Amino acid sequence: MAQLAQKLRLTDYFALGWGTMVGVGWLVLMDDWLTRGGPLGGMLGFALGIPLLLPIAYVYGKLVARMPDAAGEVAYTAAVFPRWFSFATGWMMVLAYFIVCPWEAVAIGRIAAYIFPALDQMELYRVGGKPIFLPHLVIGLALTVLLTVMNYRGVRLSASFQNWASFAVLALSAVFAGGGILRGSVQNALPLFSHSGFISVLLVLQVVPYFMTGFESVAKCSEEATLEFRGRNFFTAMALAVVVAAVFYVVVIGAVAVAAPWKEIVGERFMTAVALERALGAGWIVRVILAAALLSLCKCFNGNFVASSRLVFALGRRGLVDSRLAWVHPENRTPATAVVWVGIATAVAMLLGQAILVPISEVGSAAAALGWTAACAAYFCMKPGSRQRAIAVVGMTVGLLMIAMKVAPLVPGHFDQWEWIALGLWCGLGWLLHVTGKRETA
Repeated sequence: MAQLAQKLRLTDYFALGWGTMVGVGWLVLMDDWLTRGGPLGGMLGFALGIPLLLPIAYVYGKLVARMPDAAGEVAYTAAVFPRWFSFATGWMMVLAYFIVCPWEAVAIGRIAAYIFPALDQMELYRVGGKPIFLPHLVIGLALTVLLTVMNYRGVRLSASFQNWASFAVLALSAVFAGGGILRGSVQNALPLFSHSGFISVLLVLQVVPYFMTGFESVAKCSEEATLEFRGRNFFTAMALAVVVAAVFYVVVIGAVAVAAPWKEIVGERFMTAVALERALGAGWIVRVILAAALLSLCKCFNGNFVASSRLVFALGRRGLVDSRLAWVHPENRTPATAVVWVGIATAVAMLLGQAILVPISEVGSAAAALGWTAACAAYFCMKPGSRQRAIAVVGMTVGLLMIAMKVAPLVPGHFDQWEWIALGLWCGLGWLLHVTGKRETA
């Protein structure tokens, strides 16, 4: 079996995990977060991500140290559950990662148009009432091609870019968030909740899995660790990613809330930039925010691209889909065919435009939570020590509650008919690929 390149270190895994988690939701969807929960509801919702997700990260740390396999959840569940169950789990996790790629490809066009308004012209068609502009498509497709080529050529090149972009975003974010907090007023954050306190936090929690998905992407690249890498460091990288991501979201939401009266600017395009520009009364802060957003977008796109391509590669290697997707480039030692197909699928999906942004976060949240739940269940069934089993139960409980928040009809913010249709189409596509893959293998 061809082996992937073994070149990743602890810093690379942290940058992969954190970079995959944090994209441009803090810029593009800040108004949605505040409409859901208000400032305090939003901050509490993301802060709860730490105690809720660390048990899951712990389980993943144990699993990946035991089974350093690009298949991730597919490998873990295959050890104790039927083959169909492991495929279903892996296919849902492919959705959780892959769907972020067209999300980011669409978002870069919106950010570029904020900088250069002339890009909002040459409308081609509309999806969900939202216009699709030719310049937006060109920019998104160009970024997709760039990342596809970069990942085709080697994981070290991809990791170096991920490291540089991740730490640059952290530095730039400290500048604009610090400015907003120092120049803002607590009065601007009133009212603290958009609904009742409980409902506000609940509505934000529903999308937290989507915006916190990515720490477990470390597992998908576990085969690519250097020979000196220690297994326990996988959990270290994932735990750091979870904590830093949650703190990042809490700080940015707080900075925006105190920078300007949030109720007055909800609905503004790129509410984060508008609020901080008002607080500082200077245009330079917008340039800092947009620079951070563009870098964050690229690293998030790249991280999810890496994770989804590794999962597709692993599914092919196990014969769960067409085995040709498992081809490894003899020189670059990358899953070249899977990389190309993820790039093509991203280019096709981004043609749906910005109408997909918010609904995607809803479906992606449930898909990620399902994968987390299955991984924790698999670890529990492996019969580790009593303490580890208890942590696995906590992880399963958290995952099931997150799924219930999206599928239970009585819970505010549950799936609407279009989200159920999207999920059904994805499951149908998975079934078709699985059946075709089995025939090809036979």
